[in-house]
Amino acid sequence: MGSGSSTRPSPADLAAAQDKTIPDLIGDGLRVLFCGINPGLWSGATGMHFARPGNRFWPALHRSGFTPRQLRPEEQRELLGMGLGITNVAARTTAKAEELTSEELRVGGRALVERVEQYRPRVLAVLGIGAYRTAFGRPRSTIGPQPERIGDTAIWVLPNPSGLNAHYTLDALATEFRALRESIETS
Repeated sequence: MGSGSSTRPSPADLAAAQDKTIPDLIGDGLRVLFCGINPGLWSGATGMHFARPGNRFWPALHRSGFTPRQLRPEEQRELLGMGLGITNVAARTTAKAEELTSEELRVGGRALVERVEQYRPRVLAVLGIGAYRTAFGRPRSTIGPQPERIGDTAIWVLPNPSGLNAHYTLDALATEFRALRESIETS
């Protein structure tokens, strides 16, 4: 299965994607660096972030006003031109984020701080409260802006857009994403 392919990964492709990594979509001067927990198997098989069809990242990004239309995972590079990027707390692909250990999340959090210090996005938006709490040692954090910063970079926690996160509807996700976008536009 080649990178950028819109073909549905086979069960063998998905099995082979376990523990792979995919490249960050990152550059200097981003408005927002979105940070997933870790890539899923669909992402590992396709080389694209938030690639699983049930993932609500792309619809939430559009409905919140970050993108002028709903992008598909294979169009992810268009985000860079909009000042948006994507990375992950933990690099290795898994079927579910629960397969990651707390130590992997803490190590990933330290590596994430290094990436943020290098690229200096205006905002780091972590997509998953549990992963943020573990990775950054902030057990009482809530969704929304965080009091701490990484250098000049503000930190914002958003709900995980995975289809497995039943606590948030697509509309509720878009509302949280929109709050972040509006805070950037008014600051």
